[in-house]
Amino acid sequence: MEFALTTVLGLIIGSLICEFIDSSLGMMYGTILSPVLIIAGFNPLLVVPSILFSQALGGFIAAILHHRLKNVDFTLKSKDPTHIKERLSQLGYREGFNRGLTKDLKVTFCIAGLGIIATILAALVAVNIPKVVLKTYIGILVLAMGIILLSKTNFKFSWKKIIGIGALSAFNKGISGGGFGPIVTSGQMISGRDGKSSIGSTALAETPVCIVGFLTYFFTKGISDWRFLLLLTIGSIIGAVIGPHFTAKIRSEKKLKKGLGILVITLGVWTLTRAWLI
Repeated sequence: MEFALTTVLGLIIGSLICEFIDSSLGMMYGTILSPVLIIAGFNPLLVVPSILFSQALGGFIAAILHHRLKNVDFTLKSKDPTHIKERLSQLGYREGFNRGLTKDLKVTFCIAGLGIIATILAALVAVNIPKVVLKTYIGILVLAMGIILLSKTNFKFSWKKIIGIGALSAFNKGISGGGFGPIVTSGQMISGRDGKSSIGSTALAETPVCIVGFLTYFFTKGISDWRFLLLLTIGSIIGAVIGPHFTAKIRSEKKLKKGLGILVITLGVWTLTRAWLI
């Protein structure tokens, strides 16, 4: 199949815009791009693995930039003497520089580790779930998360919540190519984490999850057109470079939480509308 110039530009620009939103707000790359591409006539078995691969690379690049811009702290080890803690504080890093991994990195590993298993299972059963059931389930779940986020309800942080969020969101990702970011980002914030840390952790956590999901599709179904995958990846890389800078400029945590709440609710309503009316 030959791609017209308009198709090439459309795929790159569409991927760029969706990855910019995803890398700056922690959600919506696959959730938007997957249904749009399928509606445009592309084969779902090409769309989903291509989205998984392009988002894996985009998420990894975004995570590096989020760390460099101090939106999140992925420091591997810290010696933690007083003068270093004071200097890190001056540079804008958050509390928690004890020996070992930072909390941001621990949360990321928790979400990604369990998420990998869920993604494999989801990718293997994706073709066996009716689309209307799948869309309704994800729509209700996302809508509920958005309502909770806007309700100003905060729950005490616990690792059990983080593990549950990781498994649930990764399952969504493996089935549809989307549904990971909205649950992980909003779920972390509901669990008591700040917005920027949640966005940065989501960007890094989705990388191994997406890679495993892609490999599962690759070895079971194959990739019918590598050019399609390459075009999405080009756009994703560009969007991932831009997005974290936008996040870094956000100063109000309350406004960020409110904005994400509205975005998640809108996404949930849109998903349900697509399930039953489109």
